[in-house]
Amino acid sequence: MGENNYAKELDVAVRVVHMACSLCQRVQEGLVSSTSNDHVVSKDDDSLVTVADWSVQATVSWMLSESLSNQKVSIVAEEDVQTLSKSDSVGLLTAVVNTVNECLAEAPKYGLQSPKKALGTSQILEAISQCNSTGGRKGRHWVLDPVDGTLGFVRGDQYAVALALIEEGKIVIGVLGCPNYPRKKEWLSHHHSQTMPKMSDSSETWEKGCVMYAQRGSGEAWMQPLIHGNKKHTWSNSAQRVQVSSIDDPALATFCEPVERANTNHSFSAGVAHSMGFKKQPLRVHSMVKYAAIARGDAEIFMKFAQSGYKEKIWDHAAGVIIVEEAGGVVTDAGGHPLDFSRGLYLEGLDRGIVACSGTILHEKLIGAVYASWDSSNL
Repeated sequence: MGENNYAKELDVAVRVVHMACSLCQRVQEGLVSSTSNDHVVSKDDDSLVTVADWSVQATVSWMLSESLSNQKVSIVAEEDVQTLSKSDSVGLLTAVVNTVNECLAEAPKYGLQSPKKALGTSQILEAISQCNSTGGRKGRHWVLDPVDGTLGFVRGDQYAVALALIEEGKIVIGVLGCPNYPRKKEWLSHHHSQTMPKMSDSSETWEKGCVMYAQRGSGEAWMQPLIHGNKKHTWSNSAQRVQVSSIDDPALATFCEPVERANTNHSFSAGVAHSMGFKKQPLRVHSMVKYAAIARGDAEIFMKFAQSGYKEKIWDHAAGVIIVEEAGGVVTDAGGHPLDFSRGLYLEGLDRGIVACSGTILHEKLIGAVYASWDSSNL
């Protein structure tokens, strides 16, 4: 696979995720402007997340189709358009239409083209409903998670916008936008139930937000700061290479675990952590930002063991996995096998859970600890 086969796709994907991050920040600040006052969406958490979800999906779908107009763009995404088309969603739909148009109008700031005129409701519903692919091992599929980490989004904590391209069942590009990811690792461990301190964007100490990306086989992963304010982005010089940590002693390693207890077997993870001899407090982080933490060297291990019956979805992992791998890390299931992204919407055939590590030494130890703990637990 040639190194530059995906140069155009990667370039567009990175710019589109920057746009989506900006959109999310705007919604998160509750700045959903509404043209008619009788349809102002209440600021309750659910509706804001829903507006962000749908708006990102419409924006990414429209921008990919326009920017890659020579390709048939197939998108696998989480949200299904049915709910938005219902009559009781008229307020939500109005907010989505406004949010998407505000975002698309800013496309030139990101080096992309805006529509000639604002999109109407039907065009936006159309863009959302185009995200109806079911993936699989044939052809090219973009995989999108518009707002990964709903709880983090609502609390002003960590969440991510994740976009990956899968070709013939293999991930070839991953882009992960982390709007609240601090530049300084120390802020990450700020207790998860509090939001991180809000400081003015100009202060050096508190810079946050980045987009990470990687292309399969390049052996490199990159990070760009988010664009704040009205600065036009200088793309060429803003990217920094990121690499995994070189720590391979479990006593010095930091492991990430999910904040949400749903769908996760925390007690088993704790057992594995104990037998690994981790000494440091786990870093509890929402969403795919855990993959970003490993790729950037802020943590060494992430493990997720699902409750029985829960199936992992491809959009919750695709972008993060390729970024960690190209940054030098290892991601497998708990049996040490590569994750299979070619089987549709779910990671089928997954052995017990997912483990991501900064390197092979920790990975081998972790797989060993999983087997030892599994035998002694009655799961």
